[in-house]
Order: sequence, then C-alpha cells, then structure tokens
Amino acid sequence: MPAGKGKFKVVVQQPSGGITFDLAEGAYAIEREALDPIGAEIVEVPAKTEDEFIAAAKDADAVIARNRRITAAVIKGLKNCKVIGLGSVGADTVDVDAATEAGIVVTNVPDVFIDEVADHTMAMFLAAHRRLRLMHQLTVDAKWTEGRPYFKDIPRLYGQTLGLISFGNVAKAVARRSHAFGLHIISYDPYLAELEMTAVGVEPVTSLIELCQRSDFLSMHAPLNSETHHLMSEKQFKAMKKSALFINNGRGPTVDEKALIEALKQKWIAGAALDVFEQEPVDPLNELLHMDNVIVTPHIASATARMAPETRRRLGREIATVLQGKWPRSAVNPGVLPRTSLIRWQPYPMGRGPNR
Repeated sequence: MPAGKGKFKVVVQQPSGGITFDLAEGAYAIEREALDPIGAEIVEVPAKTEDEFIAAAKDADAVIARNRRITAAVIKGLKNCKVIGLGSVGADTVDVDAATEAGIVVTNVPDVFIDEVADHTMAMFLAAHRRLRLMHQLTVDAKWTEGRPYFKDIPRLYGQTLGLISFGNVAKAVARRSHAFGLHIISYDPYLAELEMTAVGVEPVTSLIELCQRSDFLSMHAPLNSETHHLMSEKQFKAMKKSALFINNGRGPTVDEKALIEALKQKWIAGAALDVFEQEPVDPLNELLHMDNVIVTPHIASATARMAPETRRRLGREIATVLQGKWPRSAVNPGVLPRTSLIRWQPYPMGRGPNR
C-alpha cells in the first residue's frame, strides 16, 4: 500500500509472496478497522535488506512485526516509533529488551487462540499415546493382527501423570481438559505462585528434573527467550521415564532437537508429538519426520477459521490504543517507560503483567 498523508504511519514488511503465516491480505482491511478512524495508514515496505527496512521505517509511529525479525538494529533505527505490534502470543521475533530500552511498547495477543492450542495439544498427546501413526500404517499395510501386541506394555490413560512445563494460559487450558481424562497433573513454573496451580487441581513441583522424572506425558508450554532456549536437552530427556511421551506445541527452540532425536533413537523416551521445530519450515530430511514413534504437524496448533481475523483485529486495536496515548490491553514489556508521555499507565492487579 503506498504511503499517503495519514496522521500516523504504520510500517510492515511486504510479504515475499505465497501464503503468509497469518493469511493477511495486502489491503489490511481487518487491521484498518481500528487504524482508519485515528488516521493511521499502513505502509508496506518491499525491503530486501535490514538497512532498507530501517530507512523506510525510521519515521514510523508504529511497526507491525510481520514477515521480518525486528532486531536491536532495526529498533535503534526507529526514531519515532511508539509501538511494535505482534499478532502472536510469542514475542521471540522482536528484541523486546532493545524495545524496552528505546521506550517502545511491544504488544501481542496472548489470549486469542488459547483453546485452539490446548485442543491440539490434547489431540497430539492422545494420538501419540494410542500410537495412531503406527496403527494407521499397519492397517493400510494389511497387518491387521500386528497392532494389538504393541499395547501389551502401554497402560490405560486414566491415572497417568501429565507434566506441564510452564503454567501459562495454554497450560491452564490443557489442565482443565486433562482432568476429564482422569490424569494427575503436575507443573513446573518458577515464576508462578503455587496457589495458582493448586487452586485448579494441579500439583506444583520445584524443579524441571523432578517434572521429567515423574511425568508419563511431558508437554512444553514455555515461551522462547534466553532462559528457555534448549530448556529441554540431553540431561532432561535422560531423566524421563522410558515409557514417557514428549509433546511440544509451543516454541521449537525451547527443545534441543539433536538431544530429542538421540532420546528417541536410544529409547530414553517412548515417543514424541511435535507441532514446532527448531528450524521452520522443517527440513524434509529431519529425522523426526521419519520415525514411526513421532507424530508431527506443520505449526498449525492455533489455526482455525477464527484465528487469522481475530489476531489481526486485535493487533490493529492494540496499535491504535497506544497511538492514542493509552496503555494497551496486552504488553509484552509492561515495565517500559514509553517514549510518549501521553500514555496513561494503568497498573495490573498484584503487579503482574497480562501475559502469564
């Protein structure tokens, strides 16, 4: 969309072509529902390099973090930016520390597709538990009598222990669903008060290793940051039960993929169910795609007919809110001191931000 003379300039990297992750179209009609009334114009930048993007965005009032990583170098070049908007829960495509230092609010949508991801998590771990990939292939290959023997050592689901790494919104939704299956649920989250877990029937544990040792199913829900990168690695996989299954519908780099592959090869664990990978799109030669005890999907846990329009609508609203001098509904960096003194800061209950 060509630049005009709007009151506010909102910059976004032009997509390279093909289907985009959030299915946005070039007219940005949904985002503009909130942006048009305040005179904000979305400007697509066909930048091939980071320097080209910086040159085009240096006077922007806002940046949509889509189709390009918003690095510290990009943020340093943003001379007028008040807000960087994300249409996702995760904020790993933005250098949030650099934005905070620069006084730029980073918004996200932490509560839009929680149920979708929780549903997919349940589908993945149930499919892994019942060995659906293998059972499907045996049926197709006319090996009708060979399926039942695989279950001689697999216990029934009722009474098994589900471990949740981090206890944010998705993990809470998974816990609610899992109670109906008769699962005992435990969780490790060093940044959450234990009462938030016990109040919903979840047992808190004090270390990740203990969580690994006790879980029959271990599900990753941690956000990606410097602390959680490769949070699950060789030490953690070796601590798991040999009969355990690992599920990751969160962020791929929270798992050391080489260690996971080794864990599956050496039978430190029984199997895995993965919607995310360290590198995406995943390499077709990645060994995880060719193991009969691994179920994979192409990073679609959040995808439904509601997901794309609702995240885009919320993204536009959040940017519009900040540009009008108000505090957004969801800020990744609630401790930022905004560039504009017009923003009216509203504290969160108990001093906690909105994304936990």
